Amino acid sequence: MMRLRSSITRDGLDRTPHRAFMRGMGLDDAAIHKPMIGVVSMKGENTPCNMTHYPQVEWAKQGIESAGGTPREFTTISVSDGIGMNHEGMKFSLVSREVIADSIEAVMQGHAYDGLVAFGGCDKTLPGAMMGMVRVNVPSVFVYGGAALPGRFGGRDITVLDSYEAVGAVQTGTMKEADLKVLERVAIPAIGACAGQFTANTMAMVSEALGLTVPNSAMVPGVYAERSAIAQRAGEIVLDILKRGGPLPRELVTRKSLENAAAIVAATGGSTNAALHLPAIANEAGIAFTLDDVAAVFARTPLIGDLRPGGRFLAKDVHDIGGVSIIIRELIRSGHMHGDVLTVTGRTLAEEHAGAPDADGQIVRRAGNAIRPDGGLAVLKGNLAPDGALLKVAGLRSLVFEGTARVFDGEDACTEAVRKRDYKEGDVLIIRYEGPRGGPGMREMLGTTALIYGQQMGEKVALLTDGRFSGATRGMCIGHIAPEAAAGGPLAFVQNGDRIRIDSAARSIDVLIDDAEMARRKAAWKAPKPRHAAGLLAKYAQLVGQADKGAVTHAGNAEWPEG
Repeated sequence: MMRLRSSITRDGLDRTPHRAFMRGMGLDDAAIHKPMIGVVSMKGENTPCNMTHYPQVEWAKQGIESAGGTPREFTTISVSDGIGMNHEGMKFSLVSREVIADSIEAVMQGHAYDGLVAFGGCDKTLPGAMMGMVRVNVPSVFVYGGAALPGRFGGRDITVLDSYEAVGAVQTGTMKEADLKVLERVAIPAIGACAGQFTANTMAMVSEALGLTVPNSAMVPGVYAERSAIAQRAGEIVLDILKRGGPLPRELVTRKSLENAAAIVAATGGSTNAALHLPAIANEAGIAFTLDDVAAVFARTPLIGDLRPGGRFLAKDVHDIGGVSIIIRELIRSGHMHGDVLTVTGRTLAEEHAGAPDADGQIVRRAGNAIRPDGGLAVLKGNLAPDGALLKVAGLRSLVFEGTARVFDGEDACTEAVRKRDYKEGDVLIIRYEGPRGGPGMREMLGTTALIYGQQMGEKVALLTDGRFSGATRGMCIGHIAPEAAAGGPLAFVQNGDRIRIDSAARSIDVLIDDAEMARRKAAWKAPKPRHAAGLLAKYAQLVGQADKGAVTHAGNAEWPEG
């Protein structure tokens, strides 16, 4: 067994007060001298996504105890993207990722715990927990709390995305308000994260590709009984890692495993938010893995998962045919994932998923019969986004759009125009000053994009922003434009009436003005006054970097002195 970090808190005469605190928590001599394993979750009542953690945390603690450790439970925050949507509260969503990682570091280092089981559920909690794991770099296992079951409406499976889009349908008269009220009550019939391949399920698959979780656990619904065994196994694995001396998180998060993570996102038409979170997780390991690196993997990976929002199926459907192992095995077989990377079990990714069933051909296709040859996500570049922008191409009918700019300095003004249907076919709606620094917080805009789709204007207009989109967003919606407007990016210089051309096949996005005009506008531009002078958002705006590098707030590769 590797040397226990926690010995610094209990060994020796001068640690008598420390042991007194431990006894005050009910620990006896045996428990005090076992490995101390942190168990962090986001248990709470602000979102259904994390409410699955309550019973699973108890099973993880049982697993730790049965394997010879002493579990030490603590909690951290989460911000519900769903309830924070479409108002100032959404500015705190991406910020919460950093708060989660920072809080895990504070507790794990402050108490010198020997290992960690980290749960995630709502969108930013997954990357936040994984970032915290990699930062502290002790024996660790990530556990996704699981997705909700789909609702049923009109004889079909639905998710919360249907409720967003139905609002637009009511506004255009294609749906009755009475039916919307029924849909509202059945959209989320059980606790758990959103049921489609939105950000939570995308990042759960990422945890599998990085080798940070119990293999083939990501797609098990949150209310299924088998999640208790997954959580218990996670607790046991942490003690196994401690006894073996590895692999630690930074041995698992490598360039090859990050490429695997990007591949599974592209292969399933996953959330554009993954292109923020992968560079951020890499940063914790001291690896420069930027949007360009993500783009290279996206471009060479086939789309084989027919999953919503671009496709037809949900997390539960993937679980029913054999789980995420099917996707991983197929991508390894086709040469699109590295099978020789390690997982928390000490076995390779290929070894762990070798027994998976073949792709069923409907929910998951063979790579040779892919839905698209180049993945479900595209990184676009051009004079409007020199450092890149993101578009989910899965499900798009047309890959080219040219239209006239309609500029909004902030999401709220654009949303109001969309509510009033004060826009027209052929418009390119531009929402700027919503980037990591300018927002600050890089708001997610599912409310706006879903309204557009619900109004049957999904691919009749385009929407461009330096803010974010939800993993549930679909249509010609391009986000994460870098550099952002507040940093003097070209988006700040666009004017009403400019022609914008988007060619996702050519991976390009341009405003059709010449270089001299662009330079003139840049010279005349003045940076806007910061929107927040104090508090968390003000601190965040001073620290945060650009989206193409993960919107991170520190240099990465944090070290902790041995002692």
